[in-house]
Amino acid sequence: MAETAREAWITGIGIVSCLGEGPDAHWQALNAGAPSPIAPAFDPYIVHPIAPLDLDKQIPKKGDQRQMEAWQRIGTYAAGLALDSAGVKGNADLLTRMDMIVAAGGGERDIAVDAAILNGLPKAPKPAAFLNERLMSDLRPTLFLAQLSNLLAGNISIVHGVTGSSRTFMGEESAGVDAVRIALSRVAAGQSEIGLVGGAFNAERKDMLLLMDAGGFLLRGGHAPVWQRAAKGGGMALGSLGAFLVVESKDHAQKRGATPLARLTAVLSDRSRRPAGAISASLARMWQRIAPNLRPGSHAVISGTTGAEPAIAEERAFLESVGVPVRATGTHIGHGFEPQFVMNIALATLALKHQMLFPPADTSGIEQPMQGTPAQVIVTSVGHWRGEGIALVEAVR
Repeated sequence: MAETAREAWITGIGIVSCLGEGPDAHWQALNAGAPSPIAPAFDPYIVHPIAPLDLDKQIPKKGDQRQMEAWQRIGTYAAGLALDSAGVKGNADLLTRMDMIVAAGGGERDIAVDAAILNGLPKAPKPAAFLNERLMSDLRPTLFLAQLSNLLAGNISIVHGVTGSSRTFMGEESAGVDAVRIALSRVAAGQSEIGLVGGAFNAERKDMLLLMDAGGFLLRGGHAPVWQRAAKGGGMALGSLGAFLVVESKDHAQKRGATPLARLTAVLSDRSRRPAGAISASLARMWQRIAPNLRPGSHAVISGTTGAEPAIAEERAFLESVGVPVRATGTHIGHGFEPQFVMNIALATLALKHQMLFPPADTSGIEQPMQGTPAQVIVTSVGHWRGEGIALVEAVR
């Protein structure tokens, strides 16, 4: 668990998704309750595409844009928005000592190359020689290097000049939880004064859909709010996301005149699956750790539930037992694995800023209107396969 010995403030938010770019676009869309954009090219699967981005605004060099994969462009763009939001963009003195923690996947495959190899292999008189030749000639070194997970941090350093310490975590939903947990821990321990933390995911990939469908994790048969997917057998609707936060110590923020968007009070992580009930037990243990800080009647939950069974059923059972207003953002933006937790902390920060919770988006009964003003938001994360996490985000008033 990371708990603040030194107070940690969120002073910058950079978010992009199918709902648009930046906090205002997201808040307006969440409150409007309009259907989320869906990319028809991936039918029968549900994919929420990234909104159109003017990449030149955050990645001004075309050469930089070209050498990145889509997920890196999304992440580098979101990171720039976070730096702008925090008022540190272009501040070379500060950026050279800004720490960076990124949650990232393993890159994207070249679908055309994969298809050519798979189609040619059965016809080749010498399959092993054919495979070696194709791998040597078709997989360019620059393509391979672009798939390394730590290149998102590298591109952020190159484009935005963030050159303090750098860490990259892999591990799907757990990577996002631990990225924020470590960022908070370092601030709390006095090891970091200011950090950039986040990640990115490109859902518009047939290789990722193939991987997730093979595991039986994807939603079919049309879109539905996450809590109402049990009738369809559950499942994820993937979403392209980029989400970054600037997290810094209260003292550091005050010295540079930064305005706090919220306080990041605690982040906890766990890793449990099987037997049945392990997820609910994990969430209960973490909830007990933050319970002494909770103020009755003034807190709500933003859930990162994936929609996949059996995880969603166990999370729902736990959330119904604590009896607080709940919202699941996957209904609106889909599921983006590594950056989902960071995105939901950003959306929790927006709810605290606007002093209201956005409206329910389903008819299952778990999402109820909130009476009063939220002063605290608990963000939950339950991985589609493994990994649980909780963050406590509080208003600074």
